[in-house]
Amino acid sequence: MQIVSELARLIQLRLMRVPTVSSIRDKKRMTTNPSDKQSTAAEMLSTIRGLAPALKGRIPTAIRDRRVPDENIEALKDAGFFLALQPKKYGGHELDPQDFFRMQLAIAESCMSTAWASGIIAVHAFQLALMDKRAQEDVWGTDINTRVSSSYAPLGKVEPTAEGFRLSGRWGWSSGCDHCSWVLLGAIVPDEGYRTFLLPRSDYQIIDTWQSMGLQGTGSNDILVEHAFVPDYRTHKQADGFAGTNPGREVNQAPLYQLPWAQTFVRVVSTPAIGAARAGLNLYKDMVTNKASGDLTKLSSDNSTLERIANATNAIEEMEAMLLRNFEKMMAAAELNQSIALTDRALYRYQASLVIDRSIEVIDSLFSSAGGSSVLNNSAIQQIFLDIHTARAHVANNPTPFSRNLGALLLGAENQDFFI
Repeated sequence: MQIVSELARLIQLRLMRVPTVSSIRDKKRMTTNPSDKQSTAAEMLSTIRGLAPALKGRIPTAIRDRRVPDENIEALKDAGFFLALQPKKYGGHELDPQDFFRMQLAIAESCMSTAWASGIIAVHAFQLALMDKRAQEDVWGTDINTRVSSSYAPLGKVEPTAEGFRLSGRWGWSSGCDHCSWVLLGAIVPDEGYRTFLLPRSDYQIIDTWQSMGLQGTGSNDILVEHAFVPDYRTHKQADGFAGTNPGREVNQAPLYQLPWAQTFVRVVSTPAIGAARAGLNLYKDMVTNKASGDLTKLSSDNSTLERIANATNAIEEMEAMLLRNFEKMMAAAELNQSIALTDRALYRYQASLVIDRSIEVIDSLFSSAGGSSVLNNSAIQQIFLDIHTARAHVANNPTPFSRNLGALLLGAENQDFFI
């Protein structure tokens, strides 16, 4: 209860005031040309879309090796994807989240596993930018292309020391970890609450455990840590991520880094399903038009097929529009140095959690009438079916607790979710 009360106090103070805009931030806003950022985002998106044939062609390799192919990671690195949310101080682009997610959607249309793992890796640049500047220097000081994986379940054992912590434990679902040299791990600090801990590759082992029905190419293996020392500055408090009191704001003052950390992270594990559902819809449309042998009038009386295509198209458009709208609203608030209402944050969190269930409805409807070839092991639409269903297993994609928290807030009760 003490932890909950302190978090509530922090966020109440944050919502009651609009912090004074520093002269440094004012100068940045006056000298930054928004068109430059938009041009960079458009160029990156075009490059990523151009990778589609290669990404699709490597899906069998990703499934066989149970990890994202090295070639995919290198291609996305060259496109600048991993620098999209990284601070300019360390060679990043500081793009708006909606532009970042447009890129992840495009990747997912080609390979959902690659979109899932690379999106998670890329979004860690955002969290690292919120941490102590010494942690940022540790990771990016000698190589701005250093990558970080994660596993946020609070499974670690923490022992406080004079200058930091000793951390031990085993974590699952560290997507893309084979392509990273650092990791962020979740644990509960005694008498305080949740933090994430940043560790270098020398302090943990990767255990090959990823045998899954879908998302096989994400390489979401286990991380094992045995009594590793983590200095205090290489941790990130959930309270800071929630209340916006992140130490990284001292050096990274762009509006992007005023957004709540969780709002950005939760979208990287749901957005890939939107892109994959669109890919499934395109496969389905190709299938039915090929069956019609070029005579589309044969489809005029097939009401079931027409309705499936219309409903799927509408659902995909709605999910993408909601994603982009929410970040546009949050960035508009950040640009004005305004806080985001707790009810809005809870609403956005709930809407993010609904994406997988809606995407499952889309792909189930299409898959159920995709014909006998869809059950063969090399079926592209079957792979999408398996990938989207597997994504539902992630705790962030279970809407039940988020709907309850939103409903309670709207009725005047206190917030119970501090990952929003």
